[in-house]
Amino acid sequence: MSALTLPRPPFAVCARSLPVCRPHASNRNCGRSPPQRGEAPRPLRASRGFSLLEVLVAFVILALVATALFRLFGGALNNAAAAGDWSRALLLAETQLAAAANAVPLREGSDQGNEKDSPLTWQTKVEAYTPPDVPPELERASETTPTRVYRVTTEVHFPSDRGRDRVVTLTTLRLAARNPL
Repeated sequence: MSALTLPRPPFAVCARSLPVCRPHASNRNCGRSPPQRGEAPRPLRASRGFSLLEVLVAFVILALVATALFRLFGGALNNAAAAGDWSRALLLAETQLAAAANAVPLREGSDQGNEKDSPLTWQTKVEAYTPPDVPPELERASETTPTRVYRVTTEVHFPSDRGRDRVVTLTTLRLAARNPL
């Protein structure tokens, strides 16, 4: 009697139900020789690398993150420059206020100027100060004293990066001899 042989299925299936190479196929299908008789079928090689869609999605995510970081760092640089401008203006205002308030004798008047090699301009005013809501009889009585309260104000103007004028204003009160008439 002749041995009964059953035809093989076109695709052999391994235990994990992964497709494997056809036993009668040439090497171009899976890149290796077909399994030998009695050997377990071998699974196909997993594809290596990334698909075009995965690469494009990765580039889009990278571009969004880079854009956010550039905006963040750009804003931080603008804030640092603005803080530097405010610091220079405040330093100039403190210097001019101290110079005017500590002048001996303290006289009513104003002074102005600008900082060398800088867009900073300043103005200082010294004027007699009368507190609000002072009764008239107290005001008349204070005119007989040899001292008076003066308000010393310094304003520093400097441009912003958007073209608007920014101002730092400092004010102090000083007790000094009354200005001679």
